[in-house]
Amino acid sequence: MNHENLNPRTIAVTAGRPSGDGSPINQPIVLASNFRESPDYARTHGTESWKALETAVGSLEGGDCVSFASGMAAASAILFALAPRIVVVPTVSYLGVRKLIELMQSREQVEARAVVITDTASVLRTCRDAATEVGADRVLLWIETPTNPTLDEGDLPALCHGAREIRVATAVDSTFATPMGQRPLEHGATVVMHSGTKFIGGHSDLMIGLTITNDAKVNEALLESRTFVGATPGALESFLALRGLRTLPIRYEASSRNALQLVERLRAHPAVEWAKNVGPMLSFIVKGGAPAADRACDAVRIITHATSLGGVESTMERRQKYAGDAHVDPGLIRMSVGIEDVEDLWADLSTALSS
Repeated sequence: MNHENLNPRTIAVTAGRPSGDGSPINQPIVLASNFRESPDYARTHGTESWKALETAVGSLEGGDCVSFASGMAAASAILFALAPRIVVVPTVSYLGVRKLIELMQSREQVEARAVVITDTASVLRTCRDAATEVGADRVLLWIETPTNPTLDEGDLPALCHGAREIRVATAVDSTFATPMGQRPLEHGATVVMHSGTKFIGGHSDLMIGLTITNDAKVNEALLESRTFVGATPGALESFLALRGLRTLPIRYEASSRNALQLVERLRAHPAVEWAKNVGPMLSFIVKGGAPAADRACDAVRIITHATSLGGVESTMERRQKYAGDAHVDPGLIRMSVGIEDVEDLWADLSTALSS
């Protein structure tokens, strides 16, 4: 089926399904490492479970998708495949990726240059300086927007276009936005990644990572990375991620509506200094710093006090307690808003803030 002119809601439901008379409507789980009378081997050639998920996600993003064992496996594969000498990375971004780059830098495998992703001119200037030093093909601009956990929004079109003009590759972590919120390849990004563990899976029951690119050489390098580094997705995880993807559009819309109503109420709450949402993600700063924020997190009953995000259930946690997020405000709470009734969520949250 040609998905080019279809709405993303339709693509999410229709892409990656088996075809032909007598075929099942949904792609079954394929539990196999090798195949009869064939040279194919699952790690090298994939399985139908992986391929169905990759077809669906690739159709949504507008490129070729490769699936991995986790979001961090996908991030590692990008760095392995593109082999940059300098990585320009946001100061505020997912702590796992920053730690990976830090470890690589300690082994003299890469050099990290930190930037404020909202300062487009400064970001591109840093990229140009790096390209002058080591060559544009050895520089990678890592873009995360909106950022984790402060929800800073970089100018994605300007960043991708500017980097492309100086021939610097761009990797966009689009986990928070999902294909429902943005499609970075349309702006010239080299590769997009998702922790499919989050909104794509949507039910807090799997770990999977995804990369998407419309550059054939980059896609081949990503496949090579998966094949020989070996971070392959599981059969059940691929099945569950594809099943979760089918409802991504309606989950994302419902969670975003809830988040918008909550952020408006939080901004008016006397215990809150600042609040912002981007889609279903919501961050706010509690007056009174870490002790007050911890009390609020411990007091919720409908909202789950837990890490991670992107499920049908609402979760919240104070982020500064993690060493990798020590730079954020002590009272900042990151909340992933689910699909519960918004009045129940607000009653729970406002009561917790009053604690």
